[in-house]
Amino acid sequence: MSIDTFLHEIENRKKKDVESLDKELADKKSATEIKKNTAIKELQEHYSTEAKIKSERAASRIVEAGKLEAKKILFDAINKNLGSTLNVIKQDLSTYTKTLEYKKALQKMVETSKKQLGKKILVHCREDDKAVFTSEDIDIGSSIQTLGGIIAENSDGKKEMDLTFEELLRTHEDEIKNAILEKIM
Repeated sequence: MSIDTFLHEIENRKKKDVESLDKELADKKSATEIKKNTAIKELQEHYSTEAKIKSERAASRIVEAGKLEAKKILFDAINKNLGSTLNVIKQDLSTYTKTLEYKKALQKMVETSKKQLGKKILVHCREDDKAVFTSEDIDIGSSIQTLGGIIAENSDGKKEMDLTFEELLRTHEDEIKNAILEKIM
């Protein structure tokens, strides 16, 4: 074997080793590139999903806050409308007290009071209504400031029944508001 053959063999082995190393480097570079691209894709998907979820939450909060504000505005408008409606009702009740039907309603209030408090009662009413009560088992008490109606007491003054329009409106306010709301909506 000559030196040239030996050098040639070394040269070929060197060439094969360099090619093998180049191939290994290319494979590792390719594998690293694939890992890098996969990691980038996973990160992009993760942060894209996270951003989407956060934006959906923010949008949901904004929409819910808007709905809540709209309900508040509607509720305020309805309450304002109900307040003015109750004022109209009070004006109508004031007009109602001048009718013959109101006098009959006062008599019904007295009958109801007698059933609850006993036959002998003391009635407090408006000065204008005192003339309606002529029965002997009804005593007329002091005048009261009211739109209409009566306050009745039993004979010993221990029980009282408030049938004034203001009290009836107050105790039935929720029912009145619901009835008005049904007509509005």
